[in-house]
Amino acid sequence: MGVSGCGKSTVAGILAGQLGWDLLEGDDLHPASNVAKMASGRPLTDEDRWPWLERIAEWMREHTAAGKSGIVTCSALKRSYRDVMRTDDVVFVHLDGSRQEIGDRLTMRLDHFMPPTLLNDQIATLEPPGDDEQKLTVGIGRPPGEEVAEIIQRLGLTPTEH
Repeated sequence: MGVSGCGKSTVAGILAGQLGWDLLEGDDLHPASNVAKMASGRPLTDEDRWPWLERIAEWMREHTAAGKSGIVTCSALKRSYRDVMRTDDVVFVHLDGSRQEIGDRLTMRLDHFMPPTLLNDQIATLEPPGDDEQKLTVGIGRPPGEEVAEIIQRLGLTPTEH
């Protein structure tokens, strides 16, 4: 979880590969209207987000019911958003960085619908996970492989052999 540009997709892809877990890119579940709204530089409202969050939560519930482990990339900016997805089995990994660091990353991205102009709105909306939430905060700015190694170590996971 984290604001756009913090590295969710990159870190999650590496992590899923190393663990052999399924991966859902949460942005893939946005309806076309949400994508168009963000692409035009307008931030989403809570009303825009609720159906999207429910779709993500459903994917998570299906995986849990099937006994499968998975990773979902999702901004999960507010506690109320995380509450939709929260179960005893969910750990929110918050990729955290400075506005400058994330802004620099966003300006270099070429293939994403989220314009850098929405970063300030995302930062203003962000409610970092509280101490009472099952979470892990990881500072960004290092190579993604190092961030993944930290996540694996701190969560006590074991990479799979390929």
